[in-house]
Amino acid sequence: VAIKVVSGEIAMQPDARLRFEQEARAVAALSHPNIVAIHDVGAIDGVPYAVTELLEGESLRVRVGRGPLPWRDAAELGLAVAEGLAAAHARGIEHRDVKPENLFVTADGRVKILDFGLARAVTAGGETSIATGLATEAGLVLGTVGYLSPEQARGEAAGPPSDVFALGCVIYQMLTN
Repeated sequence: VAIKVVSGEIAMQPDARLRFEQEARAVAALSHPNIVAIHDVGAIDGVPYAVTELLEGESLRVRVGRGPLPWRDAAELGLAVAEGLAAAHARGIEHRDVKPENLFVTADGRVKILDFGLARAVTAGGETSIATGLATEAGLVLGTVGYLSPEQARGEAAGPPSDVFALGCVIYQMLTN
C-alpha cells in the first residue's frame, strides 16, 4: 500500500483537510480496476491520511513526454480511462480534472485514474454535493486549462460530458505529442 498524508501548513487548514478527506471517501466508494483503490481514510493526531494501493509505473504525462504513443496503445488506454470514468459517473461522481498528470500507467500497462480533488458527487435526486467541499458557482472555473470543456471554460456547470471532452484532449495528446 501507499499512504498519502496531508502535512505541514495544509494539515492545519480545516478546508484543506476536509477536501482531502472528502476526496478520499468519494474515491473509496468506487471500485473499478481503472480507478486507484483507497483502502482506508482517517486522521491521526489531526493529520489526515488515505491508504491506497501501491502503484508502480509512471504518470501518463511522463509517458507522453517521450513522444506519441502507437495508435493501438492510445486507443487501449483511452478505452480503459473511459471505462473508469463511466463507473464513476454511474455512481454520480464527476472527476472534473482529467489530464495526463491524473492518469497513471502501471508497470504492466494498466491505467489508473488518480486525484479526484475537484470531483463532484451528484445525488439521485439531482442535488449536488461537492465531494471536495469546493462549491461550484457561476463564473468559477475549475480544472486545468487545455483540458477544459467549453462549458467549464465559461464557468458553467460541468457534468460527465466534460470528463469525456477532457479524455478526448488526452487521447489527442497521446497520439500527437
